[in-house]
Amino acid sequence: MAALKLTVLGSGTSVGVPSIGCHCSVCTSTDPRDNRMRPSVFLEFDGKGIVIDTTPDFRTQALRFRMPRLDAILLTHPHADHVMGLDDVRPFNFRQGTVIPVFGSEESIAAIRRCFPYVFTEAPQESTRPKLSTHVLDGSPFQVLETQVTPILLHHGTGRVFGYRIGKLAYLTDHSEIPEESMEKLHGLDVLFLDALRYKPHPTHSTVQQSLEIVEQLKPKRAFFTHICHDLEHQRAESMLPVHVRLAYDGLEILVEDCLA
Repeated sequence: MAALKLTVLGSGTSVGVPSIGCHCSVCTSTDPRDNRMRPSVFLEFDGKGIVIDTTPDFRTQALRFRMPRLDAILLTHPHADHVMGLDDVRPFNFRQGTVIPVFGSEESIAAIRRCFPYVFTEAPQESTRPKLSTHVLDGSPFQVLETQVTPILLHHGTGRVFGYRIGKLAYLTDHSEIPEESMEKLHGLDVLFLDALRYKPHPTHSTVQQSLEIVEQLKPKRAFFTHICHDLEHQRAESMLPVHVRLAYDGLEILVEDCLA
């Protein structure tokens, strides 16, 4: 039974925290947990690595947290804060000498092909480019590095997002609603990540209270809230949460034992 290590590369919202030009108490906080890059996690098992989303901060994230290798990329959806760091996977291509597979919805794959056309053209190029293969998901479970991954369909306002479940771990971000059929796929978890943007309602994101209600329904052993904006001061917000629910922060490492049984 294999363990999986998760590192939170970024726990912030689309503009990050601190937000440009803002001088609120969270954006000027000296607590490093209040400094949040765009949302992403890195998964390690059996000497391999998977990143969920390549944010605009991907290069900084990979350097800061000493990402050793990259064997696959899972995309949740095509918004800029989740895909625009894709070009920075090139050093992993150089070192590993491999093509990196990218998995995502039809919309996500179409978006990266549109945003990074030079990556996918057959025409000769004068400079280096990422070496990627694309794989469109239809919502069915699929194999990555000989491990089963289950996409979890989520609603992001009127948009569609995929969360992912691997063994006893599920990572869900950018959701305003989790359909009932998706909730059925989320029982028996050791670790659950949920979007919890802020306290006030938002049309495309879950709030702290809404995510607490999801935790109560699913009853994972541990839950972590991510995609956090500058409305939440880490220490104060976390002090009001149940003991098994924590706020994610950049650099947080979690070991999920027997995750891939």
